[in-house]
Amino acid sequence: MKIEIWSDVACPWCYIGKRRFESALAGFPHRDSVEVQWRSYQLDPGIPEHYDGTELDYLSKRKGLAPEQVSRMFEHVAEQAKGEGLNYRFDAVVVANSFAAHRLIHLAAAHGKQDAAKERLLSDHFEHGKDIGNKEYLTGLGLELGLPADGIAELFEGDKYAEDVRRDIAEARAIGVTGVPFFVIDRKYGLSGAQPAEVFTQALAQAWQEANPLVAVGSSDAEACGPDGCAI
Repeated sequence: MKIEIWSDVACPWCYIGKRRFESALAGFPHRDSVEVQWRSYQLDPGIPEHYDGTELDYLSKRKGLAPEQVSRMFEHVAEQAKGEGLNYRFDAVVVANSFAAHRLIHLAAAHGKQDAAKERLLSDHFEHGKDIGNKEYLTGLGLELGLPADGIAELFEGDKYAEDVRRDIAEARAIGVTGVPFFVIDRKYGLSGAQPAEVFTQALAQAWQEANPLVAVGSSDAEACGPDGCAI
């Protein structure tokens, strides 16, 4: 079973959705047969590499929302995150363009460390106030993850993996993704948003059953017991 997850590093619900999905996957009896692939998405491709202002300021001015409305949204999202063991600090979030971070995730995927990169970027952005658009930070993170130094250097000296990020975003539009996180199971089932773990559990079970139907063998008229009694 293959699960593709379109997600943005700058999306607070994406981290919450990741935790809820992981909770469901941990209890899935066939989890060792599940391949998870993170796909790139940008909520705001036009944001500067580094925005000179707070997250509240950014959402208020760029999105046209009242500061009070944004503050209430922060409180609600932070409370939901807390329920998943996450400590969001919106007052410390550094607003930045996530394109370079997505390129780093693609590099990490080429070395089998995609999920680790995604986890660190989300945590660093929402819990530790790191600048996900800063090349020095991204370079340090890549080295911490054990990615090759020459590969990281190549990433920022040119446009390595830029087309892969754009391709992910274009594919999201093609299949009708309008918000993230968005989970696609075997290119057949789509789940939008940070669904409860129970919903992910149900979707995993249903997709697995349809892909691996039970095949009956032997005679259908052999002796057995049912609601009306046992065969004689």
